[in-house]
Amino acid sequence: MSQPYTPTPRTRLVREADRAVYDREAAYRILDEGFLCHVGFVLDGQPFVIPTSYGRKGDSLFIHGSAASRMLRQAKEGVPVCITVTLLDGLVLARSIFNHSMNYRSVVVLGKATLVDDPAEKIEALRLLSEHIIPGRWADSRQPNERELKATSILRVPIKEFSAKVRKGPVVDDEEDYSFPTWAGVVPLEVVAGEPVDDARLVPGQDVPAYAKRYVRKR
Repeated sequence: MSQPYTPTPRTRLVREADRAVYDREAAYRILDEGFLCHVGFVLDGQPFVIPTSYGRKGDSLFIHGSAASRMLRQAKEGVPVCITVTLLDGLVLARSIFNHSMNYRSVVVLGKATLVDDPAEKIEALRLLSEHIIPGRWADSRQPNERELKATSILRVPIKEFSAKVRKGPVVDDEEDYSFPTWAGVVPLEVVAGEPVDDARLVPGQDVPAYAKRYVRKR
């Protein structure tokens, strides 16, 4: 069942409002297909945008926080962040340069990032991130030790204030341009995995696991 969402003044789309999607399930499908986000925050008046991996559990996002942990050390109530995820589905080549576009799906989440301190929750969050990127890998890998856990920061951001935006479909040209003699259409784009490459120091007898050999992003 879909979960309609009432946008806030900060997340209501104004430009190209017809592309807005105010539905949690639709936004979560976008988040669950992607695995790279960009986290924006301000530190001492300087804006930063950091790319990092993430995972979702329920109505929370968990992200690697090492790049931002310094700003959280003195902020028990959390730090305002803007998290964006974009999936690029195609290049839309119109007859006029002005009407060129892209087919895409995106989500913007506004909220406060807080550190995950509980060791058990941190382990679960790391497992979540690993399984989000490549399901099955967590069980096949050495688990984090105490030193590694201390060196790793995980941030939790509630998905309360967000917006999703989607552009799909064909070229939309001005009526007078449809007779212009050039090719127009959509060049589809997708993430495609290549053939796995063995590590040079692989222990003999280790075959490529199925989750790597047949890796695809869930749609």
